Amino acid sequence: MYVPSNMKMKSTEDAHEFIDEFSFGVVISKSLEVTHLPFVLNKDEGEFGTLYGHIAKANPQWKRLNGKEVLVIFSGPHAYISPTWYAMSPAAPTWNYAAVHVYGVAEILNTTQTRKVVEQTVNKYEPSLLVERNILTNELIEKLLPGIVGFKITISRIEGKLKLGQQRVSEDQRGVVKGLQSANSHDAQALVDYMLRQGIGIGS
Repeated sequence: MYVPSNMKMKSTEDAHEFIDEFSFGVVISKSLEVTHLPFVLNKDEGEFGTLYGHIAKANPQWKRLNGKEVLVIFSGPHAYISPTWYAMSPAAPTWNYAAVHVYGVAEILNTTQTRKVVEQTVNKYEPSLLVERNILTNELIEKLLPGIVGFKITISRIEGKLKLGQQRVSEDQRGVVKGLQSANSHDAQALVDYMLRQGIGIGS
């Protein structure tokens, strides 16, 4: 991924936080097979952390994962940016976004490990299902396990990019925030919230 120095995420910790928040990723094999999946990140396993996920056994991509390098893309908020929002002109339209690319080697897990991945995934998104056990029963999990394949990706490299207009003058940043806030778009609202959390566009 092309990442100008002024758009690079500051640290591995920042990239980890991004993955935790925007954890639905796209795993891409060298054979260019692609699957969209939720992931769970173990930040403390390995030099850069380890990703865990599971894939449908009917999906042939898993057969070409074990021991192979893969790329996982995590996308954050993004939206169109109108040049009419800038204080400075002339200006061109653009797109603001944030993304993290993760590279690593995949390893297929056994049934016991796969069950743990399933429970970790449920615990991340709806932990109460593991407490009540009247909806996601142990019997149901056992029934589902033969149809899925768990895997982990030991991360060897992380690239994080924040293309949020941070390189523009403060007047332009505030104009973009105001423009996004007035846009009738869920993507725009999510992006402006993220930009403000990054300290971009704040101020009078």
